Amino acid sequence: MSIRMIVKHPNPVLREKCKEVTKFNANLHKLLDDMAETMYDAEGVGLAAPQVGITKRVVVIDVGDGIIEMINPEIIEAKEEQFGPEGCLSIPGLLGDVRRARWVKAKALDRNGNEIIVEGEDLLARAIQHEIDHLNGVLFIDLAERTYSGKEQ
Repeated sequence: MSIRMIVKHPNPVLREKCKEVTKFNANLHKLLDDMAETMYDAEGVGLAAPQVGITKRVVVIDVGDGIIEMINPEIIEAKEEQFGPEGCLSIPGLLGDVRRARWVKAKALDRNGNEIIVEGEDLLARAIQHEIDHLNGVLFIDLAERTYSGKEQ
């Protein structure tokens, strides 16, 4: 495992629509392992492959309950609403107030190509939506009703 460089905004790779993963092999496993190590090193709760310069539909998330790896994820159900601050490892020092679903159910594949269902609420729901947005070239600043430095409240 190794820590990868996190791509910073306005790098154009962050605006690309990522390609579906079709090969579940050692290269994918290394990417997932490296992404997890990179996310933990940066003290983040989620990381999408374009944030390390790879335009594949791969995300890792850990909001404190253990690592969740999602390949080719898609939200299949969403309920209620939450509104609150969001940040991004690719846009350090900036926060934004973003409206998201409070609960989501997502379908994805695991590192071996098996289908998984991930349900989450509150922070996990926010992280799932945020990371899937990255796979579509959408950043939280596109959705924020206001942005502010991490020092403001």
